[in-house]
Amino acid sequence: MACQTVVLGAGMVGVSIAWHLQQRGHQVTLVDRRQPGRETSFGNAGIIQREAVRPYPFPRDMKTILSVLPNNRVDIRYRPAGMINAASPLLSYWHNSSSRLYKKIVPEYASLIQLCLKTHAPMIEAAKADHLVRREGWLEIYRTPSKLYKRVKEAEEARDLYGVQFSVLDRDTLVEKEPDISSDIIGAIHWLDPWTVADPGGLVAAYAEAFTQLGGRILQTDIQGLKQQGERWQVDTAAECLEADNVAVALGPWAGSWMKGLGYHFPTFVKRGYHMHYATQAPAKLHYWLMDAEVGYLLAPMNAGVRLTTGAELDRLESPADEQQLGAAEKVARSVFPLGERRDASAWKGARPCLPDMKPVIGPAPKHRGLWLAFGHGHQGFTLGPATGQLLADMMEGKPTEIDMTPFRADRF
Repeated sequence: MACQTVVLGAGMVGVSIAWHLQQRGHQVTLVDRRQPGRETSFGNAGIIQREAVRPYPFPRDMKTILSVLPNNRVDIRYRPAGMINAASPLLSYWHNSSSRLYKKIVPEYASLIQLCLKTHAPMIEAAKADHLVRREGWLEIYRTPSKLYKRVKEAEEARDLYGVQFSVLDRDTLVEKEPDISSDIIGAIHWLDPWTVADPGGLVAAYAEAFTQLGGRILQTDIQGLKQQGERWQVDTAAECLEADNVAVALGPWAGSWMKGLGYHFPTFVKRGYHMHYATQAPAKLHYWLMDAEVGYLLAPMNAGVRLTTGAELDRLESPADEQQLGAAEKVARSVFPLGERRDASAWKGARPCLPDMKPVIGPAPKHRGLWLAFGHGHQGFTLGPATGQLLADMMEGKPTEIDMTPFRADRF
């Protein structure tokens, strides 16, 4: 009889785990209150970021910290109540961002990132989703020569250590690629490796459809409870009670609170983010994904229009939306590229699930046999979902993994 597995959470990470297990002969049920790819995975920038070998550290220099305090930057905003609520994990995040600890974290994190393209590729093929994917990289744009030069040096180090490919564009070569960009932009880094996706939620949905074609089952309902019954697991939902040999928890920003019921206290916190779609002012056209690195927002030419995604907002997961950060980003973006009218009635809001050492948890739960964990991917759940699925499936089957999984173990906290 096939091993029965329930995967909780139908974002990119959960769908990828389900796909890998079903492909290997497991009998898998994927459970989420919403359709696959409609939560955090829906609202991201749509980049499979092979170049992102360094996670985002907490600012450590006093100049940056002082610039954040007035709470009017585009790349990061905060609410005092949210900061107080997450004070302990944020302090640990600050500590792990020291040069000594961060230097150790980067190669561990990079080992995951380096798997992203090779693990997305077979899923894209299986899902017949190639029409959603472009393999032309993306542009990181700059106004200031000194800041571009500094970033080029970082890119050269990433190339030498982790095989990241890029080219440097001056003003003339940049305008050849983006004729409608502002004259304030003097150059860019063209990251060559990453793939971009015109509908991120659509790609997750396509992966989920490929999972069902393999015989997997999707159950759209509320998850109400999870408990161990001898050697097996019982998952209570609003629709039915499920029994399984294994349960994989891939609940993104909700994972930390769910795990408390089983006696685990992970130091999770969230970085919230917003997006809005826009028309363009004819005849302007955006050709590439553009990251305004000096300000902290991104423009992406997606199927729904030009998507503007914001930086991070440090607040509680459940707090009401605050569109001021989006408004500030939009004001700058309109000076860089001729955006037209808004296409959405209101901003989309989501939350990136984070852990203070900037690495996800991937592997077995320390206290429960048959319970597997995959959450805390921060900014890169969309990028790392398929790699996580492959690695967790290997661990569940007792097979060797392509990389050392020790840095991602659950009992490190």
